[in-house]
Amino acid sequence: MSPTRILVSGGGGYVGRFIVEAFLADGYEVVVAGRNAPALGFFSKATGFRPLCLGEEPRHDLFDGIDCFVHAAFDHVPGKYRGGEGDDPDAFVCRNLSGTTRLFDLAKASQVGCVALLSTRAVYGTQIPGSVLTEDTSPHPDTLYGQVKRGAEEHLQSLSDVGFRPLSLRVTGVYGPAGTGQQHKWRAMFQDYADGRVIAPRVATEVHGEDVARALVLLVRTGESGTFNVSDCVVDRHDLLRVVAETTGCTHPLPDPADSATLNIMNTDKLHARGWQPGGWLLLERTVREMVSSRSSDTDSGP
Repeated sequence: MSPTRILVSGGGGYVGRFIVEAFLADGYEVVVAGRNAPALGFFSKATGFRPLCLGEEPRHDLFDGIDCFVHAAFDHVPGKYRGGEGDDPDAFVCRNLSGTTRLFDLAKASQVGCVALLSTRAVYGTQIPGSVLTEDTSPHPDTLYGQVKRGAEEHLQSLSDVGFRPLSLRVTGVYGPAGTGQQHKWRAMFQDYADGRVIAPRVATEVHGEDVARALVLLVRTGESGTFNVSDCVVDRHDLLRVVAETTGCTHPLPDPADSATLNIMNTDKLHARGWQPGGWLLLERTVREMVSSRSSDTDSGP
């Protein structure tokens, strides 16, 4: 029997690349959907390719032979998710909400058994400062990005039935090394620090792209459905740049620690109960040291 075949939209993107690699490593046959076919050697193993452009009518045979669809594609202004609509919010909604719901409808009509949406913590929006966010927390998206992702979640869940399993992963900011020809999300900040520019204090939650991908593979493989928070570390720029300073010997002043008391942290007990174990601070520190040492690059990311 041939491996289960997965279609990953946006597989050549910052987070999509981690997802493709994780499914390949787990023995799945992967087909990437996007505007352009990935360059030869971009992935560790060969993948298929099918053309897809959000907002345009998808080809009728897009899901032929596909067992699971992972929707990681998102059309936005380069480098931005929140604010990714730029000066054309209507087109942003058309591509990313209307275009996405059409894909979900076609996937179900094509008898795809599982559809997984790469969603975002931005669906929670405005919450009580300092409160912990569970999957049952009522969403109050306060950006167009969060509203679009929430709309996609709701449509996907509405399609659920005995033969159709919807998954939504609400992912925090994603870090990790870049693919060929890309830049990692902290590249500009690391360079600013090296150049002695003042870095504003900030604290946020992060998760490694590989941990996002492992969560997704785990949930698909074990037949899960529903909504799952995906988050790992609380990362203060003070601590992050301290690792950079230790690695490079840079002596420029670090930003002051930020106030984390009002941070809304996502609870991930539901995902941990399924066996997910992210890399924590040790993985983050090792990754930062490797990125700084190799000067590898990747694109701004972070759902």
